[in-house]
This record gives sequence, structure tokens and C-alpha cells, in this order.
Amino acid sequence: MDPGRPGSVGTDRTNRTEPLGPMRPHEPGRSRRSRRSGLARRVGRWVLGGPVWRLTRLVVVLAAVIVAIVLALSAVHLLPRLSNPFAETTVDRSSPALLRSISALSRYEAASGSFQVIVNLDQRSSWLPPLIMGSQTLFVGQGTDIAFVDFSQLKGSAITVSHNRTAVTVRVPPARLEPAVLNVRRSYVFAQQQGLLNRIGDFFSGNPNSQHQVYVLAAQKIHSAAMHSALLTQAQRNTRLMLTGLLRSLGFRQVTIIFGKA
Repeated sequence: MDPGRPGSVGTDRTNRTEPLGPMRPHEPGRSRRSRRSGLARRVGRWVLGGPVWRLTRLVVVLAAVIVAIVLALSAVHLLPRLSNPFAETTVDRSSPALLRSISALSRYEAASGSFQVIVNLDQRSSWLPPLIMGSQTLFVGQGTDIAFVDFSQLKGSAITVSHNRTAVTVRVPPARLEPAVLNVRRSYVFAQQQGLLNRIGDFFSGNPNSQHQVYVLAAQKIHSAAMHSALLTQAQRNTRLMLTGLLRSLGFRQVTIIFGKA
């Protein structure tokens, strides 16, 4: 129909194309990545919100409840106590003690003294500084020393009895000291510093007698302290009281004890 004629309806059949902007080149890698990310999201939603995740949570909750019940029952002694699987076990594989000798004693242990000594042992090299070679040990030692009177050397001439058998005189040797005995359970190394070469030597040698010197020195110091203490005097006083009571029980009224060469 003629669009210019009155009463006629015209239709515009012209194809109009609007500009859509610049065309992007086809990217095959991008579409693959999109498909992969979408698949990963779907798998993640299925695992986290699906039956696998719910089953995992259920197993974890049940295991926690069972452990809590077992620990509670063990605490109230309804179940045997659980042992530590990482605890150390000590096994004594020592051989039985061997008796070497038996000695007959004819002495009277009259007094005993307990001593404590602090040993500060400093060993240094004359050429190297203490940081390289040397050691300093602070040792706390506790031990005892015993004072005794030896009766094995008494002879007949050491005892004098009066004619009426009412008085007696006894000459006994003076009190002596035994070697000091160190209490290893109560003695310990308080502090120790070693040079670099000493540490390396102890690491490779594994010397079990590394502390032997401080033990010996502590025992010697305890013995020296006992020699200068009142332990010997107290031992002779106790010996006099013991012999006096013994001899008076035998009927002697006058008892004299003299300490000296028997």
C-alpha cells in the first residue's frame, strides 16, 4: 500500500541495527575455567551441606562424648585408671650383691654427727679462657661421721681392780673417727658451668665418673669438719657413761675411766 495515500496504514520493513559496541574475541579457556569453578562450587556445597559432612560431624560428636564418659568414670574410680602410653619404664638389671668379707668388730660407736658442706670446685686452664675450657661446679653434700672407741686392743693390764673389789680403773684408747659417709640421696649438684671443649668431651666420652671428684672432696671436707668439732669429746663422754654403768652393775662402787694408750 502507498504510505502517502490517506487512509492507508504503512509498515516500515526496514531493518534497523543499533551498535552493540566492539566485538570481543572468543576465549575458549575462559569458558573452561567457568565450568570448572561451577563444578567445584557444586561439589563443595554437596560435601559441606550433604550427607558426608553430616556423617562426619556425627562421628566427631559421638567420639567426643565417649571419651568424656570414659574419663569421667575413670576419675570416680568406676573404671580402671588409664595409663600414660608415653610413660617411661625403669627396669633394674643389676646383678645381686656379692659378699666380699666379714670383719669382727670390737668397738663401741659412741657418737655420730651429721654435716653439710658446700663444695665450689673451679677447674681452669692456664692457656684458654673458662668459656673455651674449664668447669665450675657448686655441690651441696650431706653426710655423717661416726666416732668410736676400739676395745680390741684392751689387755689384762688395762684393767686394775682394788683388793676389796669395790674400785676399778679401766684404760681405754681414745675415740677415733671413721671415714665420712656421703648421703648420695640428699647430695646434689646445685649448679655447673662448663667450657665449650668440656661439653664436647663429655658428649662424646659419656664419662660416668665426671662428678666423682666433687663427691670425694665433699667426704673429705665432712671428715675434716668432724675432726675439729666436739664429736670426739662427746664420744669419750658417752663411752665413760656406758662403762661406768656397766661396771657398777657388776658391783663396783668406784669406777675410773682413763682415755690413753691401753
